[in-house]
Amino acid sequence: MPLYFVVISFVILFSAELFYFKIADHFNIIDKPNHRSSHTAITIRGGGIIFPVALLLYAVFMGVNYPYFLLGLLLISFISFLDDIRELSNKIRILVHLIAVALLFLQVGMLSFAFYWVLLGLVFVIGTINAINFMDGINGITGGYGLITLAALYYINIHVIRFTDINFLLIAILSVLVFNFFNFRTKAKCFAGDVGSVSLAFIIVFFLLQLMIKAGNVTYVLLLLVYGLDTITTIVFRLIRKENIFKAHRSHFYQYLANEKKIPQLLVSAAYVFFQVLFNYIIIFYLTGSVIKTLEFAGVIIIAFLIVRIALEKPKRLFTVT
Repeated sequence: MPLYFVVISFVILFSAELFYFKIADHFNIIDKPNHRSSHTAITIRGGGIIFPVALLLYAVFMGVNYPYFLLGLLLISFISFLDDIRELSNKIRILVHLIAVALLFLQVGMLSFAFYWVLLGLVFVIGTINAINFMDGINGITGGYGLITLAALYYINIHVIRFTDINFLLIAILSVLVFNFFNFRTKAKCFAGDVGSVSLAFIIVFFLLQLMIKAGNVTYVLLLLVYGLDTITTIVFRLIRKENIFKAHRSHFYQYLANEKKIPQLLVSAAYVFFQVLFNYIIIFYLTGSVIKTLEFAGVIIIAFLIVRIALEKPKRLFTVT
């Protein structure tokens, strides 16, 4: 993609985000603080709508290379945006998510795989979408983490193995950069909303599946290692405490750091980004050719994370039934 096109695309996306702010302000699409919130001021919700808009606009003007994925992205973004405006039935939301995932699988060729691979793929995609959505709770974490994940995929696509349209990946990165300008700050101008976190997760999963299928290597799933550690350990600790894991909460490790330990939100977000960047470097340059090394690396990181989390949060907090 020529530099002038990158600049023009960035300006268009920036303008589109500002236009959305006017719409959101007019229709009162805002996020009001409550007992689960990590913010204290009323903030525009749904700024992450720029993620699907960017990819859909690019397809309209530059050609539709991934029609089933784009249709799935449109469906899952639309239902998530409606959920940002007013609460929807879980049945409707789940149905649309399943249809979107089916379209995603059709696009990447997953439906031609053995049944157990399709089932594992479904668990991975639904789990990742929900994990990224649940992790969207403090300023900068969704945009920062999404940016470095897409950047790692961009590097792999250029220097390791070509698995997708490089310009399609680049436009996704530009949309996250625009969002970060308004969100990665002490007082965010906007939050991603469900439309942002869910659509970004869907986009990331699309590129990840393309990569893993093309390379024949599932090691690349570790590009989401930090989010995975926080999400999975949080679920485990909540199950131990006999809590309803489907009920909204503030039990994530990043929430504890930001809310209870009073560490600035942007510092927490930056820490998550930093460690994932470090892990990505190790994954890309040292692990992709060895299953044993990958398992050893993952095991060490899991143990280290558990030790740090238990030490900081204290066993009584993590394991006591409330």
